[in-house]
Amino acid sequence: MTRLAPPMPEPAFAQINGIRMAYYEAGPRVGVPIVLCHGFPEFSYSWRWQIAALAAAGRWVIVPDQRGYGLTDRPEAVEDYDMGHLTGDLVGLLDHLGVEKAVFCGHDWGGLVVWQMPLMHPDRVAGVVGVNTPFLPRLPVDPITAFRNAFGDDMYIVHFQKPGVADAQLAADVEKTMRYFMRKPTGVQAAFTSGETGGRSLALQDGLARFDVADTSAQLLEPEELATFVETFQRTGFTGGINWYRNFVRNWERAEHLPARIDGVPCLMIMAEHDVVLPPSLADRMADQISDLEKVLVEGSGHWTQQEAPERVNAILIDWLGRRFPN
Repeated sequence: MTRLAPPMPEPAFAQINGIRMAYYEAGPRVGVPIVLCHGFPEFSYSWRWQIAALAAAGRWVIVPDQRGYGLTDRPEAVEDYDMGHLTGDLVGLLDHLGVEKAVFCGHDWGGLVVWQMPLMHPDRVAGVVGVNTPFLPRLPVDPITAFRNAFGDDMYIVHFQKPGVADAQLAADVEKTMRYFMRKPTGVQAAFTSGETGGRSLALQDGLARFDVADTSAQLLEPEELATFVETFQRTGFTGGINWYRNFVRNWERAEHLPARIDGVPCLMIMAEHDVVLPPSLADRMADQISDLEKVLVEGSGHWTQQEAPERVNAILIDWLGRRFPN
């Protein structure tokens, strides 16, 4: 059965933190707003189902195209995509809108950013929601070294460190790339399986090369939704988003003196049962580092949870916001 995606609000723009940022607003400007932060390879459109539902529930919703994505500027320098810039953009957006504090909700890479907000900008954070992405303590070694030691040079995040290489691979056929990424759990599981051995692999670029676009059995998006993603990334390319990955070491170095815990901030962790990228088990120890935490499992969902199970995610968010931040 075809599902009709709700329309996005009209974009607004703000000059903040050295860039022109596009963002979308919905709902009444009352109470504590919720800022929805997307991952890779996505943009604000991935929250289309939540924007409509939260606004209908009387919530003030703010959804940026984050640095490097969508209608927002794409600086050239790799270091312009480090965590200081990414969190600073969100602070700048609050300043632009005259907001003191917000609830920050992030999926995938957006989750990494929002979990850093109470550590780097605690005075601007009312609450945090992670969708699939848990709060993780700082590693004892830099992440790229850890990934290389665990998975080898072909692991996709290690592969992303090579200037221009993954950028060109993903941009060569954007529709194929988006079909490859935006799949239901069975398809994403296949992306993590080596064609040679049948074992687990994180060499997603190899999976993309052998992906058969004629196989539509696990496709997640309706044609109109897919077209929106394809048109956007055909225009922007993927370098902006990949540059976030190229700051893993810089972010790790600069996080050395940040707090290791989140105290006094209401936090919610939404986990997806079949996410092979960010499995629920990664959230097992979160309560050791967060004093006020609720956890909810979305059964049957894979990695793209807010798009795969929008009704369930919407209900979880509306319930939690209603209890913790009543208007």
